[in-house]
Amino acid sequence: FCIFRLVDEKRKKEYKAAVKIQSWFRGCRVRAYIRYLNKVIVVIQKWWRGYQGRRYFRKMVETAYFIMKMNFYNEMAVRIQKRWRGYYARKYTHNYYALKKYLEAVSVNNEIVRKELNEYAEMREKEKKRKELEKKEKEKDHQARKMHYLLSTEQIAGVYNSPFRTSPDPMELLLRKSKPLSHRKQPAKSPLPGALCDLSHSAGSLTFPAAEPLPPIGTQKPQGPFRDPAEVLRQRYKPLEPTLRVATSINSLEKAREEIKREEWRNRIHDNEFLPFSSYHKNEKYDPSILRSDNYGEETYGIKHFREVQPKKWITDKDFQTVLPSIVLFEKFGKTYSRAGQIV
Repeated sequence: FCIFRLVDEKRKKEYKAAVKIQSWFRGCRVRAYIRYLNKVIVVIQKWWRGYQGRRYFRKMVETAYFIMKMNFYNEMAVRIQKRWRGYYARKYTHNYYALKKYLEAVSVNNEIVRKELNEYAEMREKEKKRKELEKKEKEKDHQARKMHYLLSTEQIAGVYNSPFRTSPDPMELLLRKSKPLSHRKQPAKSPLPGALCDLSHSAGSLTFPAAEPLPPIGTQKPQGPFRDPAEVLRQRYKPLEPTLRVATSINSLEKAREEIKREEWRNRIHDNEFLPFSSYHKNEKYDPSILRSDNYGEETYGIKHFREVQPKKWITDKDFQTVLPSIVLFEKFGKTYSRAGQIV
């Protein structure tokens, strides 16, 4: 038993030594094979990258050459088109000699028109002066006819013929030539409606004379149980005052709902007064935030920034550096959706 036990221990020791030698040898072979494969892969990669680089470089060169060639062709085409268009425009569209002849004709026509306009302006000026002189003469004649009573007589000298003058005034001569104004005839008064007519003038006929048309109604109230004319005119020309049913539009309910929606969208949440939780401060009125800009529009505080930025008051041109990280909950504002599909 002792001999077999020693042999078994020696056999196990030899087996472990053989396994160790074999594992080391196989590891050396595998590592050598892997190094060889890595070298082969590196060589293949270098060759493939060089091939791809040469191919890409060749493609880039061909593309650059094609672009240069197209640019050259385009430039040459532009030159040819420019020469042809200039030749065509000079020969057929803008003929120099025809344009010169046209400009000469226009200049001659301008001279003629300018001369005619000057003559017409002089004629209008003369006509204006003549009308002014005629108007003045008529005014003088009318004035002389009005003041014809100032004409001097054989016994008394007039105002314009003073004995202290060496010669009479031109107005005196005008007064001698003019005639005095005649007095206007007063219109004959119509007989009263209630007066009796004279039958002596109607001896040849027994019929009454034709009645005259009635005069228009005046501003005075007529005699009798009639209303005031001003009240009648006010009632006739008073503005239209429709009832509420007629004045109300058919779509008034929809318009009111749209107006309510616009009002809700325009007002902000911060416009509503904040009610404190404790009953101790229930009588105190909540003061809204002073950082609000106006009563309309969205509140940018808490959405875009948490501090009012005033670049004019900065000491330096550099912006403030944020030390603390941003709040994740505020970053999700306006980007997440509720169950109803509306933005939170």
